[in-house]
Amino acid sequence: MSILTSIKNAVPPIHPEGHKFIAIFAVVTVFVGWFVDPLFWIGLALTIWCALFFRDPIRVTPVQPGLVISPADGRISSVGPAVPPPELQMGSAPLLRICVFMNVFDVHVNRMPVTGRIRRIAYRAGKFINAELDKASEDNERNGVVIEMPDGRAVGVVQIAGLIARRIVSFTREGDGLTVGDRFGLIRFGSRVDVYLPEGSVARVGLGSRAIAGETVLADLAGEKPTPAMRAT
Repeated sequence: MSILTSIKNAVPPIHPEGHKFIAIFAVVTVFVGWFVDPLFWIGLALTIWCALFFRDPIRVTPVQPGLVISPADGRISSVGPAVPPPELQMGSAPLLRICVFMNVFDVHVNRMPVTGRIRRIAYRAGKFINAELDKASEDNERNGVVIEMPDGRAVGVVQIAGLIARRIVSFTREGDGLTVGDRFGLIRFGSRVDVYLPEGSVARVGLGSRAIAGETVLADLAGEKPTPAMRAT
């Protein structure tokens, strides 16, 4: 294997959503660096960061029925009962909610937590306060996705814009059928994803633990812990 091939395999792919931003960072870097040399190196560092922000690595996803997989990379910032946002139309009773906070260095491509059909997509404009704060789930700009599983139960996923984030991107439409681990959206730049789970679900992560989108088991819908099969996504 050549050195170039080794480097290529070591560098994760970049999601197409990021190509234009990386190009903008690069052009601005060359332009300002032409006049002020130190700014070139600052711009180069920012361009590299931008490329890393939009990285989209291959993930190995558990596919055992009943498991809920993390839709986002980041830190578990909340685990407990909460009433789903009204636009999800998932009722007014509290459900188990698991929140994953993404900082600006995490992978921001979001993945399906379960296999199912997109029953509802509901966007709501709002503020851009710190996504780690609990009130961000009520006040911030957000995009809710309700996934109906083959057994009829529903899982809600809410993409929440943060202090720096200014754009929630959705790759799906209502009625689409997707498999666990499939990419369904992205948030720019730094944000949070909340997952609302059906009654009887048991969390398999703790507060402060790290989650990897498409790989980390967040919860078990059946209250059990089976050994999952895997697939690359």
